[in-house]
Amino acid sequence: MRESAAERHKRLLELVRKRGSARVSDLAGLLGVSPVTVRRDVEALAGEGRLDRVHGSVSWPQGRGQGWEPWRGQAPGQGGAERRAGGGELVLGLLAPSATYYFAEVIRGAHEAAAQAGARLVLRISDYRPEEDRSRAEGLLAAGAEGLLIAPGWRGPKDPAEHGDWLTELPVPTVLLERGAAPGSALDGLDRVVSDHRHGVLLAVRHLVGLGHGAPLLVARADSPTALAVRSGYVDALDALGLRAPREAIDSVSAEQRPEDFEAAVRALHTAVASGQATAAVVHNDVDAIQMVQRLAELGVRVPQDLALIAYDDEVAALADTPLTAVAPPKRAVGRQAARLLVERLTAGPDADEPRRHLSLLPRLRVRASCGADQRTP
Repeated sequence: MRESAAERHKRLLELVRKRGSARVSDLAGLLGVSPVTVRRDVEALAGEGRLDRVHGSVSWPQGRGQGWEPWRGQAPGQGGAERRAGGGELVLGLLAPSATYYFAEVIRGAHEAAAQAGARLVLRISDYRPEEDRSRAEGLLAAGAEGLLIAPGWRGPKDPAEHGDWLTELPVPTVLLERGAAPGSALDGLDRVVSDHRHGVLLAVRHLVGLGHGAPLLVARADSPTALAVRSGYVDALDALGLRAPREAIDSVSAEQRPEDFEAAVRALHTAVASGQATAAVVHNDVDAIQMVQRLAELGVRVPQDLALIAYDDEVAALADTPLTAVAPPKRAVGRQAARLLVERLTAGPDADEPRRHLSLLPRLRVRASCGADQRTP
């Protein structure tokens, strides 16, 4: 008969009580289970105050006799958050590819939710180097993180397969942030919280069509999961509305890093407008959109008179000379919901068996001057 979690916890506690302290790796061998299982058991028992934990080892709570049983007298189902009150601060680890622009708001939301739960958030940045994600996550664990929020530094479509398998081997509860996974893959079994970028692009395309334009052009990068989601969302939006793209998407790049390629993108958009091929465009991201509007003006194309434009991200769109209508992913809400989900996992009782969750939050469209809505609607 398969041993229950409660029976395994009892054996684990007895081993630690007799030894005073033990390494997690040693306990795995003594109990005949995997290190991952032992680590999860230790997290649950430490959260209840039954054990004292430091990274890699556990000890019998100081000041308690051998007959001490901290679980006695507790109401059935009492939450881990309450039991943790005298057992130290809950520590959450957050790995993000950047602490600026898009992810600044995600981090802020996670920090708010952690603070509300009485937990501490520890942050590490990968700088979009997916090959370094694993070591940085291990650094968070070494710093005492008991659960992880991870936005891998993926850039291209092959990165999840090449740099993602390690995520499923983590010994603590883990929630993916703003990252999806291939259906049926091991990564697809993790908790995750994401913005629904397909819905966001649909909002933009539908708004422009409602203003009397044909299918808008897409000008987008291809250097991040968000950019790739915007591109695929554009195709889906056109299909949903029965539209055909006026031409292939225009590849956008950073004007600072690749000025010649950025100029080529601006020229392609200018040609499409001058030839009558398109009267509207969706541009990812805000910074590119602002710089394109400035350059187009120098070439004689006015926004919104000659080109209705909607940016994607809404980080700095409102600050443009002509404030840009923009799709706003719920970045701060993503961070909040992910941190709340992680805290829930960490403070659930040892016998909790809740299903994994995929939370998809809907972006909003913030209408400003660049789409020309005030010129086309009563």
